[in-house]
Amino acid sequence: MKKHIFLLIILSLLFACKQNTAGIEGVNNSPKLVQPQAGLQNTTPAQSDNVAIIQAFQSKKSDIFVEGAGIVKKILPDDNKGSRHQKFLVTISAEQTLLFAHNIDLAPVVPLAVGDTVQFRGEYVYNPKGGVMHWTHRDPKQTIEGGWIKHNGQTYN
Repeated sequence: MKKHIFLLIILSLLFACKQNTAGIEGVNNSPKLVQPQAGLQNTTPAQSDNVAIIQAFQSKKSDIFVEGAGIVKKILPDDNKGSRHQKFLVTISAEQTLLFAHNIDLAPVVPLAVGDTVQFRGEYVYNPKGGVMHWTHRDPKQTIEGGWIKHNGQTYN
């Protein structure tokens, strides 16, 4: 319970610090698939893409929004308890992998295979195994920017 309250406090602070300046008229709360911007397709991830994540892992920081890229290492079974999450591991450096918990109640499933390259934006949470990425979807309340996963020329958020 204390962890949930702490997380709510952190999220409230994030919301207060990063207000969405866009209006909320015409809000569509369904998951959306967005075409990527030019130049972002089929890029090979480099460790320099992941500097903020690597530094967060080394300093054991959590609850920070980061962008990065990596190679899908393993596809895990979906978590269907409560909010449904697509789970998979992504290698971002020779020393670090991330566990992704991509909310598929708020965003489309990403059609992944081992060896695929992905780019992403989400909230990083430290753990000793490399960390967890979540919030890889839009914010249905539009209070924060939210995140995304880019794969094979498509953006999933």
